[in-house]
Amino acid sequence: MTGRLPLIGITTYHRDERGYITLPGEYADAVRRAGGLPLLIQPGESAIEALLETLDAIVLSGGGDVDPACYSAAPHELLHWVDQERDGFEIELARRTVDRGMPLLCICRGMQLLNVARGGTLIQHLPDEIGGTVRHTQPPRDATQHRVDVAPDSRLAKIMGAETVTTASWHHQALDVLGADLHVVARAADGVVEAVEIRGNEHVTAVQWHPELTAEVDATQQRLFDDLVAQARAASTKVSG
Repeated sequence: MTGRLPLIGITTYHRDERGYITLPGEYADAVRRAGGLPLLIQPGESAIEALLETLDAIVLSGGGDVDPACYSAAPHELLHWVDQERDGFEIELARRTVDRGMPLLCICRGMQLLNVARGGTLIQHLPDEIGGTVRHTQPPRDATQHRVDVAPDSRLAKIMGAETVTTASWHHQALDVLGADLHVVARAADGVVEAVEIRGNEHVTAVQWHPELTAEVDATQQRLFDDLVAQARAASTKVSG
Protein backbone atom coordinates (compact mmCIF):
# COMPACT_ATOMS: atom_id res chain seq x y z
CA MET A 1 0.00 0.00 0.00
CA THR A 2 3.00 2.29 0.49
CA GLY A 3 3.22 5.07 -2.08
CA ARG A 4 -0.19 4.62 -3.67
CA LEU A 5 -2.87 7.28 -3.75
CA PRO A 6 -5.59 6.90 -1.10
CA LEU A 7 -8.69 5.26 -2.61
CA ILE A 8 -11.78 7.35 -1.89
CA GLY A 9 -15.13 5.70 -2.57
CA ILE A 10 -17.94 8.07 -3.62
CA THR A 11 -21.54 6.86 -3.68
CA THR A 12 -23.48 7.64 -6.86
CA TYR A 13 -27.04 8.64 -7.63
CA HIS A 14 -29.84 6.11 -8.08
CA ARG A 15 -30.55 4.28 -11.32
CA ASP A 16 -32.65 6.41 -13.64
CA GLU A 17 -35.44 5.20 -15.91
CA ARG A 18 -32.87 4.13 -18.51
CA GLY A 19 -30.80 2.22 -15.98
CA TYR A 20 -28.04 4.83 -16.01
CA ILE A 21 -26.16 5.66 -12.80
CA THR A 22 -24.53 9.10 -12.64
CA LEU A 23 -22.76 11.54 -10.33
CA PRO A 24 -21.75 15.20 -10.84
CA GLY A 25 -18.06 15.43 -11.65
CA GLU A 26 -17.32 18.02 -8.95
CA TYR A 27 -17.10 15.28 -6.30
CA ALA A 28 -14.26 13.48 -8.07
CA ASP A 29 -12.58 16.80 -8.93
CA ALA A 30 -12.44 17.80 -5.26
CA VAL A 31 -11.04 14.41 -4.24
CA ARG A 32 -8.35 14.60 -6.94
CA ARG A 33 -7.34 18.12 -5.87
CA ALA A 34 -6.88 16.72 -2.37
CA GLY A 35 -4.55 14.01 -3.67
CA GLY A 36 -6.98 11.11 -3.56
CA LEU A 37 -8.05 8.61 -6.20
CA PRO A 38 -11.86 8.66 -6.58
CA LEU A 39 -13.74 5.39 -7.08
CA LEU A 40 -17.48 5.57 -7.79
CA ILE A 41 -19.67 3.14 -5.83
CA GLN A 42 -22.99 2.19 -7.42
CA PRO A 43 -26.07 1.40 -5.34
CA GLY A 44 -26.91 -2.22 -4.76
CA GLU A 45 -23.39 -3.47 -4.00
CA SER A 46 -23.69 -6.50 -1.71
CA ALA A 47 -19.98 -7.10 -0.98
CA ILE A 48 -19.72 -4.20 1.45
CA GLU A 49 -16.99 -5.73 3.60
CA ALA A 50 -14.82 -6.42 0.56
CA LEU A 51 -15.44 -2.85 -0.57
CA LEU A 52 -14.37 -1.39 2.76
CA GLU A 53 -11.29 -3.59 2.83
CA THR A 54 -10.26 -2.04 -0.49
CA LEU A 55 -11.09 1.63 0.16
CA ASP A 56 -9.41 4.11 2.49
CA ALA A 57 -12.33 6.54 2.94
CA ILE A 58 -15.94 7.09 1.89
CA VAL A 59 -17.96 10.06 0.61
CA LEU A 60 -21.72 9.73 0.96
CA SER A 61 -22.88 12.03 -1.83
CA GLY A 62 -26.02 14.09 -2.31
CA GLY A 63 -29.05 13.11 -4.37
CA GLY A 64 -32.69 12.21 -3.87
CA ASP A 65 -34.75 12.04 -0.70
CA VAL A 66 -34.37 9.22 1.80
CA ASP A 67 -37.47 7.01 1.88
CA PRO A 68 -39.50 8.07 4.97
CA ALA A 69 -40.24 4.39 5.59
CA CYS A 70 -36.62 4.16 6.76
CA TYR A 71 -37.58 6.28 9.79
CA SER A 72 -41.21 5.15 10.13
CA ALA A 73 -42.86 8.25 8.67
CA ALA A 74 -45.56 8.77 6.04
CA PRO A 75 -44.28 10.29 2.76
CA HIS A 76 -44.66 14.00 1.95
CA GLU A 77 -46.24 14.78 -1.42
CA LEU A 78 -43.14 16.68 -2.58
CA LEU A 79 -40.65 13.84 -2.13
CA HIS A 80 -38.48 13.20 -5.18
CA TRP A 81 -35.95 10.65 -6.44
CA VAL A 82 -36.75 8.18 -3.66
CA ASP A 83 -34.89 4.93 -4.28
CA GLN A 84 -35.04 1.98 -1.88
CA GLU A 85 -32.05 0.24 -3.47
CA ARG A 86 -29.81 3.21 -2.77
CA ASP A 87 -31.24 3.81 0.71
CA GLY A 88 -30.74 0.24 1.87
CA PHE A 89 -27.21 0.03 0.51
CA GLU A 90 -26.05 3.37 1.89
CA ILE A 91 -27.59 2.88 5.34
CA GLU A 92 -25.62 -0.34 5.71
CA LEU A 93 -22.52 1.28 4.21
CA ALA A 94 -22.75 4.20 6.64
CA ARG A 95 -23.14 1.91 9.64
CA ARG A 96 -20.20 -0.29 8.73
CA THR A 97 -17.95 2.64 7.81
CA VAL A 98 -18.56 4.26 11.19
CA ASP A 99 -18.11 0.96 13.03
CA ARG A 100 -14.75 0.47 11.32
CA GLY A 101 -13.58 3.97 12.24
CA MET A 102 -12.95 4.80 8.58
CA PRO A 103 -12.80 8.42 7.39
CA LEU A 104 -16.28 9.44 6.20
CA LEU A 105 -17.53 12.66 4.59
CA CYS A 106 -21.32 12.98 4.38
CA ILE A 107 -22.73 15.59 1.99
CA CYS A 108 -26.35 16.85 1.97
CA ARG A 109 -28.38 13.64 1.50
CA GLY A 110 -25.33 11.88 2.93
CA MET A 111 -25.74 13.68 6.26
CA GLN A 112 -29.46 12.93 6.29
CA LEU A 113 -28.71 9.29 5.52
CA LEU A 114 -26.17 9.12 8.37
CA ASN A 115 -28.79 10.50 10.75
CA VAL A 116 -31.38 7.94 9.64
CA ALA A 117 -28.81 5.14 9.85
CA ARG A 118 -28.29 6.06 13.50
CA GLY A 119 -31.99 6.12 14.34
CA GLY A 120 -32.78 9.78 13.61
CA THR A 121 -35.59 11.38 11.59
CA LEU A 122 -35.91 14.09 8.94
CA ILE A 123 -37.98 17.19 8.26
CA GLN A 124 -39.43 16.20 4.89
CA HIS A 125 -40.12 19.67 3.51
CA LEU A 126 -38.50 22.69 5.15
CA PRO A 127 -41.00 25.38 4.05
CA ASP A 128 -43.74 23.54 5.94
CA GLU A 129 -41.93 23.71 9.28
CA ILE A 130 -39.18 26.33 9.01
CA GLY A 131 -40.60 28.89 6.58
CA GLY A 132 -38.61 30.88 4.07
CA THR A 133 -36.30 33.11 6.11
CA VAL A 134 -33.32 31.33 4.54
CA ARG A 135 -33.60 29.88 1.06
CA HIS A 136 -32.01 26.41 1.04
CA THR A 137 -32.64 25.72 -2.63
CA GLN A 138 -33.44 27.72 -5.73
CA PRO A 139 -36.62 26.66 -7.57
CA PRO A 140 -37.12 24.31 -9.18
CA ARG A 141 -34.11 22.41 -7.74
CA ASP A 142 -30.97 24.51 -8.15
CA ALA A 143 -28.26 25.49 -5.71
CA THR A 144 -28.26 28.78 -3.85
CA GLN A 145 -25.89 30.29 -1.28
CA HIS A 146 -26.34 31.29 2.35
CA ARG A 147 -24.33 31.75 5.52
CA VAL A 148 -23.67 28.99 8.03
CA ASP A 149 -22.35 29.52 11.56
CA VAL A 150 -19.99 26.82 12.83
CA ALA A 151 -19.39 26.05 16.52
CA PRO A 152 -15.96 27.48 17.43
CA ASP A 153 -14.97 24.41 19.46
CA SER A 154 -15.97 21.92 16.76
CA ARG A 155 -13.71 19.72 14.70
CA LEU A 156 -15.45 21.19 11.63
CA ALA A 157 -14.31 24.72 12.48
CA LYS A 158 -10.77 23.45 12.86
CA ILE A 159 -10.88 21.68 9.49
CA MET A 160 -12.37 24.61 7.60
CA GLY A 161 -10.38 27.27 9.41
CA ALA A 162 -13.52 29.38 9.82
CA GLU A 163 -16.51 29.83 12.10
CA THR A 164 -18.70 31.54 9.49
CA VAL A 165 -18.83 30.21 5.93
CA THR A 166 -20.85 30.81 2.78
CA THR A 167 -22.23 27.55 1.48
CA ALA A 168 -23.79 26.21 -1.72
CA SER A 169 -27.14 24.86 -0.58
CA TRP A 170 -29.47 22.54 -2.49
CA HIS A 171 -32.00 20.71 -0.33
CA HIS A 172 -35.59 20.85 0.88
CA GLN A 173 -35.15 18.43 3.79
CA ALA A 174 -33.07 18.53 6.96
CA LEU A 175 -32.35 16.73 10.20
CA ASP A 176 -35.12 16.61 12.80
CA VAL A 177 -34.59 14.19 15.70
CA LEU A 178 -30.87 13.46 15.96
CA GLY A 179 -29.54 9.92 15.67
CA ALA A 180 -27.44 8.21 18.33
CA ASP A 181 -24.36 10.17 19.49
CA LEU A 182 -24.79 12.91 16.87
CA HIS A 183 -24.43 16.51 17.98
CA VAL A 184 -24.99 19.72 16.04
CA VAL A 185 -21.92 21.80 15.16
CA ALA A 186 -23.37 24.24 12.59
CA ARG A 187 -26.68 25.93 11.83
CA ALA A 188 -28.18 28.34 9.31
CA ALA A 189 -29.76 31.59 10.48
CA ASP A 190 -33.20 29.94 10.53
CA GLY A 191 -31.98 27.21 12.87
CA VAL A 192 -31.71 24.44 10.28
CA VAL A 193 -29.01 21.92 11.21
CA GLU A 194 -26.11 22.36 8.78
CA ALA A 195 -23.48 20.01 10.21
CA VAL A 196 -23.16 17.25 12.80
CA GLU A 197 -20.36 15.24 14.35
CA ILE A 198 -20.35 11.93 16.22
CA ARG A 199 -19.27 12.11 19.85
CA GLY A 200 -16.05 10.21 20.35
CA ASN A 201 -15.44 9.77 16.61
CA GLU A 202 -12.84 12.01 14.96
CA HIS A 203 -13.25 10.47 11.52
CA VAL A 204 -16.76 11.55 10.49
CA THR A 205 -17.63 14.93 8.98
CA ALA A 206 -21.23 15.57 7.93
CA VAL A 207 -22.51 18.76 6.27
CA GLN A 208 -25.90 19.66 4.85
CA TRP A 209 -24.55 21.84 2.06
CA HIS A 210 -22.63 20.92 -1.14
CA PRO A 211 -18.92 21.78 -0.64
CA GLU A 212 -17.97 20.15 -3.95
CA LEU A 213 -19.83 22.88 -5.87
CA THR A 214 -17.57 25.69 -4.66
CA ALA A 215 -14.43 23.84 -3.52
CA GLU A 216 -12.45 24.81 -6.61
CA VAL A 217 -12.67 28.51 -5.71
CA ASP A 218 -13.28 28.38 -1.94
CA ALA A 219 -10.47 26.97 0.19
CA THR A 220 -12.72 26.53 3.23
CA GLN A 221 -14.82 24.04 1.25
CA GLN A 222 -11.88 22.24 -0.36
CA ARG A 223 -10.43 21.63 3.10
CA LEU A 224 -13.23 19.15 3.81
CA PHE A 225 -11.90 16.94 1.03
CA ASP A 226 -8.28 17.67 1.98
CA ASP A 227 -8.97 16.47 5.51
CA LEU A 228 -10.72 13.31 4.31
CA VAL A 229 -7.84 12.36 2.02
CA ALA A 230 -5.24 13.23 4.69
CA GLN A 231 -7.02 10.92 7.14
CA ALA A 232 -7.19 8.19 4.49
CA ARG A 233 -3.49 8.55 3.72
CA ALA A 234 -2.57 8.40 7.40
CA ALA A 235 -4.72 5.31 7.94
CA SER A 236 -3.30 3.46 4.92
CA THR A 237 0.28 4.35 5.92
CA LYS A 238 -0.34 3.04 9.44
CA VAL A 239 -1.71 -0.24 8.09
CA SER A 240 1.17 -0.70 5.62
CA GLY A 241 3.71 0.11 8.29
